[in-house]
Amino acid sequence: STMSQNKDQHFTDVLGLPCIENLVCSADETPEPITTTITGNIPSWIKGNFLRNGPGKFEIGRSSFNHWFDGMALMHQFHIEDGKVTYMSRFLNSDCYKENLEHNRIMVSEFGTIAMPDPCKNFFQRFLSRFELLKQSDNANVSFVQYKGDYYVSTETNFMHKIDPQTLETKEKVDWSKFVAVNGATAHPHVDPDGTTYNMGNSYTLKGAFYNIIMVPSKKVNPNDTLEGATVVCSIPSEDKSKPSYYHSFAMSENYVLFIEQPIKMDLLKIVTSKLRGKGINEGVYWDPKRNTVFHVINKHTGKLSLIKYYAKPLSTFHQINCYEENGFLIMDMCCSDDGQAINNYLIQNLKKSGNALDEVYNTMCRVFPRRFVLPLNMDSQTPCGQNLNTRLNSTATAIKTDKDKVFCTHEDLHGEDLHEYGGLEFPHINYSMCNSRPYRYFYGCGFRHLVGDSLIKMDLQGKQIKVWKHAGMYPSEPIFVSSPGAVEEDDGVILSVVITPNQDKSTFLLVLDAKTFEELGRADVPINIPYGFHGTFQNRD
Repeated sequence: STMSQNKDQHFTDVLGLPCIENLVCSADETPEPITTTITGNIPSWIKGNFLRNGPGKFEIGRSSFNHWFDGMALMHQFHIEDGKVTYMSRFLNSDCYKENLEHNRIMVSEFGTIAMPDPCKNFFQRFLSRFELLKQSDNANVSFVQYKGDYYVSTETNFMHKIDPQTLETKEKVDWSKFVAVNGATAHPHVDPDGTTYNMGNSYTLKGAFYNIIMVPSKKVNPNDTLEGATVVCSIPSEDKSKPSYYHSFAMSENYVLFIEQPIKMDLLKIVTSKLRGKGINEGVYWDPKRNTVFHVINKHTGKLSLIKYYAKPLSTFHQINCYEENGFLIMDMCCSDDGQAINNYLIQNLKKSGNALDEVYNTMCRVFPRRFVLPLNMDSQTPCGQNLNTRLNSTATAIKTDKDKVFCTHEDLHGEDLHEYGGLEFPHINYSMCNSRPYRYFYGCGFRHLVGDSLIKMDLQGKQIKVWKHAGMYPSEPIFVSSPGAVEEDDGVILSVVITPNQDKSTFLLVLDAKTFEELGRADVPINIPYGFHGTFQNRD
């Protein structure tokens, strides 16, 4: 099958990885804030809530989820004020969470787990239940996002939940498809300086699958508004009508949205019939390295799709770093990998392995590295074919016109050899409010010398130098940059990350690093175990 074609391909030869199965152990919620023990010093100017999201419950009754992305959403809040920190967490009170708990088994299918028919029904009823269309799950366990000043938790289906960031209470369920004709949206919207938010979502019509760019206005008309006024800016037809590409995010500059159509394909027929066949949705998602990657450029203001298609060799990407326009070029930085099978390797059973079996899972997964592509925007029929159009100084990326309206691009590595020792870099973050869609110098991320992040890295693009925070047995989450008051310099602020220790009981802590020096300023110890999460955000309460 397409899944196992590369099973024996080794990308690395790491040995002796420690077992991290406790990172995918179900946790209890801590709905009342608890105090933490501070070591060092947490700057007193930090005032607000560090909000994190991720899977926190991996079994219901006697049934277990198969894929890491399936666990029930557990929201975390670190409230930071006057150099002190309190911690609380709550399960998202989603419909699927309530239904699962009420029946004490998995009732709603997730990405890698199919809900099995009720054993109490007779054979005919069980047979019929396989023909029900998959209902989309509202288990929003990927990120915290903002629309019109409100906080939501999001996944990639059409459901989000509004959350009170002070109490982590689940407010209302919001369905994208009630506002725009889409069947879902990513958990990684982009925001313009004026608060206008952009996202992407697919729609499936008789004409085939479309990728839609969605704009959500910055202001409410009525106090209870959610996504009112959302519009589709542009619809891009999928090259293969019945097999659109999977995407987790997209890039955005001042005037353009850049959509990356990667060769991770979704077989819609397989996905729609997955319940019938008793298989997970994930089995309909596959890597097709015979196809190139296509970059689609859309003007945000006119909604026009550029006639020029930019191509690159097959790559897979989950997260973009930044994207900006300069002197007629679109510069796009992203974390990417030369192989797109990782999504299918994050099965719970793989995360629970130890010894040689664990090393084997790691070594057969391709590492992810930061790369830059440079896309020439100003091309016409006079532009010559066959020569590199990237005239930027010191840039090794290439862009070669191969045909009318076709450009083939190769990347520049945004790192030196030393990043290989840390396993590449994922979960990238920048000083978003100062630098998103503008030229910038620094980004932060997790090094992946394990199946999850096991170091924090700061990259200085001047000279591609790195600073690293790494300690054995400690697994830090995505680094979030918080700017200090009145900051002038791009790295004037702190980095927040939640560090978990799967092989040391109850020694989770919130880590605060000086973003400039990357030295530890302080930490807040939380005497509980929490699972490894995905994304977070900082809510300033100044």
